[in-house]
Amino acid sequence: MDHYAGYIFDLDGTIYLGDHAIEGAVETIHHLQSKGKKLLFLTNKTIESRENYVKKLHEFGVKIGMEQMLNPALVTIRYLQNHYPGQKVYVIGEPILKEEFLENGISFADTPEETGVVVISWDRDFHYNHLDFAYQAIKHGAEAIATHPDRTCPMPGGDVPDCGGMIGAIEGTTGKKVTMIMGKPSVMTALTALEILQVEAKDCLMTGDRLETDIRMGAEAGMSTALVLTGITSEADVASAEFKPTYVLPSVHAIVKQGCSSQ
Repeated sequence: MDHYAGYIFDLDGTIYLGDHAIEGAVETIHHLQSKGKKLLFLTNKTIESRENYVKKLHEFGVKIGMEQMLNPALVTIRYLQNHYPGQKVYVIGEPILKEEFLENGISFADTPEETGVVVISWDRDFHYNHLDFAYQAIKHGAEAIATHPDRTCPMPGGDVPDCGGMIGAIEGTTGKKVTMIMGKPSVMTALTALEILQVEAKDCLMTGDRLETDIRMGAEAGMSTALVLTGITSEADVASAEFKPTYVLPSVHAIVKQGCSSQ
């Protein structure tokens, strides 16, 4: 499986869990780098900066540059700059996300009435005041977009609620669906990833542990896909999945080893 020109890797549940690299993951990346493959690492998490992800991979022994790391914050910032220039934004998200928005010239709203866009992200301090502000802003005509759709996030002790919970609360109160989702499985993320890699979709392998995000995004973009069983998804889940992976792997290490099954 090392015949592709480009490789996109999810992080949590694919390359590592918590503070521990998944067995064989680092060796797999080193092998692909030694063959001159184009690599991109992609996360739907918004509670860490891209710089911190690059640093974490460096600590595991995976040497990459910032240009090889893509997250929903970057895709969302580009979207706001292109589609809502000058609009004030209300962000439900953690401080690291808000800091990145401010550093890129995004202006924050002080009242629901002046809010042009509500950005919904993962916030572990999500509370009623967030919900009320978003509800009032959307009632006054603000658009609602989200950084990513993940319902849960894999952690060493088990998965925890993710951005899907915040989206559900706001959709439940407003009765309106979120207008746009930036992160996986959004085509916007897929196109951004392919643009960074400078490869065609047919020459790229998307590898991740989630059928509804990683595999769906890759399949809809025309990439080959590999589902790893080291994260949130079990092999039994594949049978009923709408988007089936090209390969099912016990771990990412199988990319350079035998032992994967093709669907």
